[in-house]
Amino acid sequence: MPERRQSEVRMMDGSESISDSRADAPLPALSIVVIGRNEGQRLALCLQSIQQVRGVAVDEVIYVDSDSTDGSPELAARHGAIVIVVRPERPTAAIGRNAGWRRAASDLILFLDGDTVLHPDFARAGCEALARDASRAAAWGHRREIHPEASVYNRILDLDWVYPPGLTEFCGGDVLMRRKVLVETGGFDERLIAGEEPELCRRIRARGYGILHIDCPMTGHDLQIMRPGQYWKRATRAGHAYAEVSERFRNSDDPFWTSDRRRNLMRGSCWIVSLVAAIAASVFFGVLPIVLWFGMLLVLSVRSAWKARWKRAVPGVLLLYGLHSHLQQVPIFVGQLQYELSKRRKRAQKLIEYKEDRAG
Repeated sequence: MPERRQSEVRMMDGSESISDSRADAPLPALSIVVIGRNEGQRLALCLQSIQQVRGVAVDEVIYVDSDSTDGSPELAARHGAIVIVVRPERPTAAIGRNAGWRRAASDLILFLDGDTVLHPDFARAGCEALARDASRAAAWGHRREIHPEASVYNRILDLDWVYPPGLTEFCGGDVLMRRKVLVETGGFDERLIAGEEPELCRRIRARGYGILHIDCPMTGHDLQIMRPGQYWKRATRAGHAYAEVSERFRNSDDPFWTSDRRRNLMRGSCWIVSLVAAIAASVFFGVLPIVLWFGMLLVLSVRSAWKARWKRAVPGVLLLYGLHSHLQQVPIFVGQLQYELSKRRKRAQKLIEYKEDRAG
């Protein structure tokens, strides 16, 4: 029988709580699948963090590389990982994750992105959560930015990772999953350039399984968005994901993301049309229409910031987050239009990559 042990866990608000780990049977070992492309030192930090896992055995670490040019496969091999290199014409995260879990030997698979750092206690907490209920297919915890101070974009988008604990419709790329559920569903859809995790979760839930978000630190993430162009690309990729994934389930009994897609189309177009109208009206009424437009944006941003206050950020960051929640609707709207244009032309959408390669 494993010994009872207590460990300190940092909660969402930064306070310390005590987690009493009691198990009636030993927790099963797991396989860890890491995907990456030209992550450089970020990958080294990820692999080093895996070595600090506590409370559960790790059978193997599998690194799936999407044709890096910075020596990432060699770096992973030096850290003891099993290395798989994939070279598809159109690389996607789904291809890497599928290659990893299909090679894995364990019944539980922990997926990580190569730009994350794993919290040492999450694997144990995730395994315990799945052990308590066989209907739970996946468990995920809190992902937060490692360097929110690096840019205003990092600081704002850090709050995008904050979700309340409990059953959720979907998860992100860092998640602990049962292998048998991956086998049942066929895994991630390799045709998707974005939104492959929510799309898989929708198919998982259709089989009666649950996706559980646990109140436990999971990973630190290195977003590395430093320029407006990166912010724009990330949001357009989200728009593409909303459009493509929602279209698949639009006429089903669970039209996943359909309402989100329609809401964005309305909001994004309204912001564009209203700004154009304000600029046109300024020809006759001076700067007043533009001032009113910015005033409306500010009022709505304050309202959104108030609604997001449960995320426990300082007021200034919350206000910027409220502003972001409205302004991002424009590039998301553009991403949806790009998807529709590619579909009509019968061309596969190119990858939308917002990160810059970092060697070393």
